[in-house]
Amino acid sequence: MKNKKSQPIHTPSIDFQVNGGRKLHGTIQTNFSKNGSVGLLCASLINKGVTTLHGIARIEEVYRVIEILESIGAKVEWKGKNTVVIAPPKQFNLKNINTDSAVKTRSVVMLIGPMIHFLQSFAIPHPQGCSLGKRTIAAHTYALEKLGVKIKTITSNYEIKAPKLKPAEIVMYESGDTACENVLTASALIPGKTIISFASANYMVQEICFFLETLGVKIDGIGTSTLTVHGIKEINKDIEYWNSEDPIESMMFISACIVTDSRLAVTRCPIDFLALELEKLKRMNLKYKILKKYYSYNGRTKLADIEIFPSKLTALPDKIHSNPYPGINIDNLPFFVPIAIRAKGQTMIHDWVYEDRALYFTELNRLGAKVTLADPHRVYINGGTKLRGAQVVCPPALRPSMVILVSMLAAEGTSILRNVYMINRGYEEIAKRLNSIGADIKILK
Repeated sequence: MKNKKSQPIHTPSIDFQVNGGRKLHGTIQTNFSKNGSVGLLCASLINKGVTTLHGIARIEEVYRVIEILESIGAKVEWKGKNTVVIAPPKQFNLKNINTDSAVKTRSVVMLIGPMIHFLQSFAIPHPQGCSLGKRTIAAHTYALEKLGVKIKTITSNYEIKAPKLKPAEIVMYESGDTACENVLTASALIPGKTIISFASANYMVQEICFFLETLGVKIDGIGTSTLTVHGIKEINKDIEYWNSEDPIESMMFISACIVTDSRLAVTRCPIDFLALELEKLKRMNLKYKILKKYYSYNGRTKLADIEIFPSKLTALPDKIHSNPYPGINIDNLPFFVPIAIRAKGQTMIHDWVYEDRALYFTELNRLGAKVTLADPHRVYINGGTKLRGAQVVCPPALRPSMVILVSMLAAEGTSILRNVYMINRGYEEIAKRLNSIGADIKILK
């Protein structure tokens, strides 16, 4: 079942040439969730049956995860554009894990939750992913220890042992998304009741909860900070499940529309995970309209079509910062940076979670922005400046790289964005899709 399309297709030297200053127009549809895709692929491993996942994003991050799954024995096949079929092996073998792919994505740590049910001891490489300062797996380790898992950090690997598993009451060390997903897949196959307090209620965690319920695992408290997992002994079902849409991509299109002073309809937006972002934008004088509301294909995630209108924005008097859901999403926060550049007045953006990400926002000064770094977490933005074309190299982080591309859409003249692999990690055919609504982006190889 191995399919060549799941092999690496990236070309690290790919650049974008952006002819900016053009209005966007028409309608753009939100794609399926990046984080939902990788979480579901990992979670599918707890099922001894065949799992068919619809709505899997064709992005570099997903390709890396599929390469990892194939290397440990799973059979993975693309069926059509966004459907993946996963058949687990009779026996997983992590000694053959694709190290090159594993170190490129932090998603590899989400193998721990499923694998503890099939292997009493194994190792996974230290992942990299985005370069966003010091990022430990302490939240994973402390929570999984409560279930009977032992994790030891050595030079290049995490060594995991799971001699005897048991349900537990867990207080999450921090409200991390991947940590919570790991605990969910771990506790799903531990008979009994596991209670997870200070759990993330973010969209990708809810997605895993919905998926586990499809597999027959009862979960109380979905969408809240306390989850109760009623674990079962075994899962062996042939099932189909739909991944829902990506609120971070919806926010990216909203940001692109605002900075280009355009009128644009963005459809299939996960509205519960954009509500506070839209409220903040409303207070900045953004004009928009909710056209209709409905559910995603999973029948659980609420969607909306949103039309954005040209608006004269003013800066908020208060800082803009992220929080665990239902706060502003940590990955939506960077898209307020180009919006603040357009708004009249000064905006302070506080990116309190990541040590290095705020530093990357200053790259927009190359385009003529006035972004001042106050400390590793805070920037001040003096809005109302005109952006101009420039040449910028993508920073080693997904959202800051995309923020630069969004800003280039508004910059008069021609810009070059170098080495866009980081963008392709999380956004499918993004140049083509932006061009479909009026942008002018050429792919340079």
